[in-house]
Amino acid sequence: MGRGKVQLKRIENKINRQVTFSKRRSGLLKKAHEISVLCDAEVALIVFSHKGKLFEYSSDSSMENILERYERYSYAERRLAANDPESVEDWTLEFPKLKAKIQLLQRNHRHYMGEDLDPMSLKDLQNLEQQLDTALKHIRSRKNQLMHESISELQRKERAIQEQNNMLSKKIKEKEKIMAQQAQWEQQNQGPSSVPFLIPQPLPPCLNVSGTYDGETTEARRNELDLTLDSLFPCHLGCFAT
Repeated sequence: MGRGKVQLKRIENKINRQVTFSKRRSGLLKKAHEISVLCDAEVALIVFSHKGKLFEYSSDSSMENILERYERYSYAERRLAANDPESVEDWTLEFPKLKAKIQLLQRNHRHYMGEDLDPMSLKDLQNLEQQLDTALKHIRSRKNQLMHESISELQRKERAIQEQNNMLSKKIKEKEKIMAQQAQWEQQNQGPSSVPFLIPQPLPPCLNVSGTYDGETTEARRNELDLTLDSLFPCHLGCFAT
C-alpha cells in the first residue's frame, strides 16, 4: 500500500504531536546537513518547539556569522528598496528581527555563563567549548601582553630613578670634594697669619759687669787711656825740661 497523504493541520493529541515534532525535526536537521555538505552552502536552521525550546543547526560557519551575513543582505535589500520611490518600507518588520537578535544574544550569553545547557546537543556543546577555548586564549594573550608592557614600564622607571640617583651621588661627592679643598685652603691661609711676622730689630746694648754697656766699653777704655797718657806726658816733659 502506498503512503497516504498527510493532512497539514495541527495535531490535537499532545503525545502524537510531540512524536511527530521529534521525527520531523530530526529529518529537517538531516536535510539541512545534507544540503550544506552536498551543495557547499551555508545553512542556518532555527526551530522553537511549542514549549519554547530552541533547536538550531548551522554549517561549518557559526550561527552568528550566518545571521550577520543575513542582516547585511537584508540591510542592502532595504537600502535598494528605499531608493525606489514606489516602495514603502514597513518599519514594523524591524521590531521582530531586532527582538529575535536580542534573544539570540541573550541565549548565547547564558550559554557562555554555563546556563541553559540542557537543550544543547553534543555538537553544540563542542562548538561552545571551542569558542570558550578560543576566547580564553585571546584573554590570556592580552593579559600577558599587558603584564609585559607593565613590567617594561616599571623597568624603564627603575633605570631612570637609578640614573638620577647616580647623578645625585656624583654631585654630592663633587660638593664634598670642593668643600674639603676649600677647608684645606682656609687652614693653610690661617696658619702663617696666626703668628705675627717679626721684623728683626737692632739688639739693645747690654750691660757688662762694670756697669757699662758693651758698646761703651771700647770708647771708655780709650778715654781712660787718653787720660793716663795726659797725666804721664806732662810729668816726663817736666823732668826733661828741668
